[in-house]
Amino acid sequence: MRASNILLIITATTTALMAGLFFSYSISVSLGLGKLNDKEFLNAMQNINREIQNIPFFICFFGTLIMLPITSFVHYKQPWFLLLLTATLFYSLGVFAVTAFVNVPLNNKLELFDLTNTTNASAKQMRNIFEDRWNFWNNIRSLSSLCSLFFVILACVYNSPKTRKIAFDR
Repeated sequence: MRASNILLIITATTTALMAGLFFSYSISVSLGLGKLNDKEFLNAMQNINREIQNIPFFICFFGTLIMLPITSFVHYKQPWFLLLLTATLFYSLGVFAVTAFVNVPLNNKLELFDLTNTTNASAKQMRNIFEDRWNFWNNIRSLSSLCSLFFVILACVYNSPKTRKIAFDR
């Protein structure tokens, strides 16, 4: 197996892991958290935001951000290059940029919120500031990572010898 194919498989794997994380969060975790009262919700989100900062997450999150453009570059002269480039743009803008410029700042704001000395009214106000905006942008990350994965999978399909013969040898 060629190194470029191994790179494509690794990229597809990290992209799939990130798409699965955001998608699962959107369709289950957010819904479950939404059922909690304000203080429970804020406490749970603070804990989740702390725990997500771990080595496996960072490897997949930043690995995908690095691997997509490298894999695109390696496949530059191939017909599926534009698929990989599109996947790179979806991930870079819809996942990484949204995370860096929206979700992380919201997480940081929430982290500074002192739950031990808060009133029910201020907890409700903080939740109103945080929850809908965070969930909306997480859904954008979910959709963007799924789109990115779709284009990487298409690149894998077009990269297979059988598909290449059918699609590109005409």
